[in-house]
This record gives sequence, C-alpha cells and structure tokens, in this order.
Amino acid sequence: MIKLRKNLPLTFILFVIVTALISVFIIQYGLGHKPCKLCLYERVPYFIAILLIVKVFFFNKYEKITLLILSVIFFLTFILSFYHFGIEQGFVKESLICAADSSSIDLTKDQLLEQLKQNVISCKDVSFRVLGLSLATINSIFSLVLSVIFVVLFFNYGKN
Repeated sequence: MIKLRKNLPLTFILFVIVTALISVFIIQYGLGHKPCKLCLYERVPYFIAILLIVKVFFFNKYEKITLLILSVIFFLTFILSFYHFGIEQGFVKESLICAADSSSIDLTKDQLLEQLKQNVISCKDVSFRVLGLSLATINSIFSLVLSVIFVVLFFNYGKN
C-alpha cells in the first residue's frame, strides 16, 4: 500500500503537478485567458502523470518502469512546449495544428465562414505571462526539470 516516506518525492511532485493544472484552469476560466491548441495538448501529460503517480502509491508493481515512463513523458512534453516557445518567439513557423481546426479538410464555404467567426487563438500570441515568461516557457523549464528528476529517481530506485 502507500509508503509515504518512500514516496515523499513523488508526493511532492504530485502536489506540484496538481497545483500547476489548477493554476492553468484558474487562468483559463477565472481570468478569461483562452488557451491555444498547443496549450491544451501540453496539459495531457500532466493528467497522465497524475494517474501514473497514483498507480505507484497504490500498487507496488512496476514502480521503476513507471519512473522511466514519466521521464520520457516529460521529456516529450519539454519538446512540445519548447516547440510552442519557438512559435511564440518566431523561431519556428506556426503550424496547421495552431492555425486551423483539424476537421477543416473538406469544408463548405458556409462552414469555413463559421469557422472564421470563431475566435481561434494563435499559438504565437501570448495572452498571459508570469514574471515576464509565457506559460509555454515555464512549461518547457518545468517539463525538463521533471524529466531529470524522474531519471534521477529511476537510477536511485531501491538504493535506500
């Protein structure tokens, strides 16, 4: 079952991840800043991480491989959020993921006009900053740090 002392780092990480998700929902719904599509995609790994960390708390199987999976997930999240950062800074051209609805392959002119009326948020527009940093920048740093932490936990697993 749950071994709090053994899982103290994971407990802290879980708390930080849940706090990060609550923060983005407050920014979105409480403060009215609409996220772009990449922002929404960047949230998915956090939900997966919550499920995997809770799994570690309740099941004593495959803990070490779960740490490795979490490391890979957050490294991929780092790549995605760094790509988003590149779009914001103009280093990378905005892709079709950001610009249009994914179902816009065969649209009639009425559907196209309706889609244009919707307020689609561009991935290069930064509507919210913390200490001068965009949320994509913060997510890049945070994801890389989490990835490294999970690698360290993976290699130190079972040494105590």
